[in-house]
Parts: sequence; C-alpha cells; structure tokens
Amino acid sequence: MAATLEELSRYLEEQGLSCQIEGDGDIEIRAANTLEDARAGEISFLANRRYTKYLGETQASAVVIDRHQEPPDGLTVLRCKEPYAAIALLIVKLHGYRRHPQVGIDPRAVLHPSARIGADANIQHNVTITEDVVIGDRATIYPGCYIGPGCRIGDDLVLMPNVVIYDGCVLGDRVTIHAGTVLANDGLGYAPVGEGWHKIPQAGIVEIGDDVEIGSNCSIDRATLGKTVISAGTKMSNLIAIGHGTKVGENCMLVAQSGVAGSVTLGKHVTLAGQVGVVGHITIGDGATVGAKAGVTGDVRQGDTVLGQPAIPIRQKRREIAILGKLPGMWNQLKNLPKRVRALESQLADRKRRASESDQPAQTPDPKDKR
Repeated sequence: MAATLEELSRYLEEQGLSCQIEGDGDIEIRAANTLEDARAGEISFLANRRYTKYLGETQASAVVIDRHQEPPDGLTVLRCKEPYAAIALLIVKLHGYRRHPQVGIDPRAVLHPSARIGADANIQHNVTITEDVVIGDRATIYPGCYIGPGCRIGDDLVLMPNVVIYDGCVLGDRVTIHAGTVLANDGLGYAPVGEGWHKIPQAGIVEIGDDVEIGSNCSIDRATLGKTVISAGTKMSNLIAIGHGTKVGENCMLVAQSGVAGSVTLGKHVTLAGQVGVVGHITIGDGATVGAKAGVTGDVRQGDTVLGQPAIPIRQKRREIAILGKLPGMWNQLKNLPKRVRALESQLADRKRRASESDQPAQTPDPKDKR
C-alpha cells in the first residue's frame, strides 16, 4: 500500500513510537528499501553508524534516523528514538507480512476425536494431532507437523512445515515455530554402567511462553524431571540446541548455532551470539551478553559481556587481544636476546679484565740493578 510520510508518522505515533518529520510530509511512500537500493517513492532507515556514508548517496524519498543524526541538506527525514523498531513497523504497514493461506481444516489432516481445536483454525494436509490435545483460536499449522498427546497450546499458534512437538508440552499465545524444529525430544540422560550407558527416562516436559519465536531446525530437550522452559518474548534463530531442564528467561536473544547444555539458567534479556557453547549447571545473569563463538564454562554475572574460550569479561579479553598483537615484535626481541646477552657478557668480562690490570701495584726498580 502507499501512504504519505505524514500518514506513516501518525501510524508510528499510534504504535507508541514518537517521531518528527523534517522536510516534506506530503511525499508519497510506496515501499521500504535499503539505503543503497532505495529509489524515489521509497523510505529507508539508518540504525547502524557504519552505514552513515550511504546517507548522502541514497535516492530514497525519506529516511528514518535517530534524534542525533545530522542528515545531508535536502533529505527528508523521519526522526525517531528507535529507527530500527520504526522501520520494522513501516515494513509491515507498507508490505504487509506473511499471509497464511486460509484453508480451514484440510480433510487430509489426521485429528484425534479427543483433540480440541479453537475457532478459525487453518490446518493443512498431512498434519497429525493426537489425543487430548488442546489448541486455542486462529492456529496455523503447515503440512508435516505432529503434535503429541496431551499438549496444551494457546491462541495464534504458527507451526511451519515439519515441526514436531512431543507429548505433554505447554505453549503460550502467539508462539511461532519454524520448519524442522523439535520440541521435547529426550535429553542426553545416561548413567554409566561399567563400560556402557544406561538410559535415564526423561519424564519432564517443555514449556514455551507467550510471544516466543523459534527458528528452523532447533532442538529443545524435555526435562528429566520438571520442565525445560523458554520464557515469554524470547527469540531464537536457527540450529540451536537447548539441553534438558534448562530455564531461559524472558526476552532473551539466542543466535544461530548456539548450544546450551542441561540445567542452565539464563536470566532475563540475555544475548547469546552465534556459535556460543554453554556448559551445564551454570547461571548467566540478567542482561548478560556472550560474544560469538565463546565457550562459557562458569557463571556470568548480571550485565557482564564475555568473550573467548573460555569466556572471560570483555575488558580482560581486550587486554589479551592487545597483548597478542604485540607478540610478533616481542618474539623478534626474544630471538635477539641471547646474542645481546653474550655481547654484554663479553663487554663485562673485558671491563673486569682491564680493571684487574689497572689495580696491580707499579713495579719498584731494584737499586742493585746498574743497568
């Protein structure tokens, strides 16, 4: 859809984002695009300073910027406190969002007679919903999904193709799970018996809070006893593994290929960057950030940022990196050190010898010597 910049500004205000137009509010905006690719009739945004250079080159009709950015002369801007949040809303406003097909309940879906499905469901072919499952209103479930016995699921569920939810899981409202993800498979629970392993039954469940989104091909283990919990508002990328009995707090962000072992506690608003590994039975405090490829082997304090393998506080890691950068020069100095030491030892020996010679008493002439 198309709208004037003034109309888009009012829309953002209605969504709770205060903004201010500088320039022509009557410009018609038809689409959103990047700074590099935008053309007339499109709106772009600047949320990362590294792209500032494109601000003076963009062909966009308007750009969303923060309150401190200085735009080039003649560029119409929409100032917002949070440009990234603003453009996200504008993309939905201008382009819409993924529109799920309205198919009702396909006759080729397999629904157990005891399953209870809410109003306005869209359940496609080859979906299996087993006994004693309860699903709220407006569920969207794509082909190949399986929901095991006794699951309890809230409103506005979205399951993309081939999601598997084992028995007993509890999901809140507005949960989205992308293709190929598995909830509540058995955790890695084995007791050593001689040289072999004895399986420990995994009798717990997985509980997912409201407004959680889980990427594709993730695996969230069921607890041995009790619950594995992903709390409300948490977002997970693709290829993430969560071990049995782990508790992930509210509004966390887990980036692709992260792995969290069992019985870990993540506080609220924790960020795990790509390929982070977390050992079991530790706590990561509220607001902590773990940098990419870090290996977390101990507790992380609230608000700390850690990096490295093993993960250490960022200030300490920066000192290590600074020292590592100096190692080539230090190595050259170290290679030359034996030669310099030998030269100094030789000089010292010469000085000692000369000092010893100068300290000998002068020889007195013999009076009998008539020569």
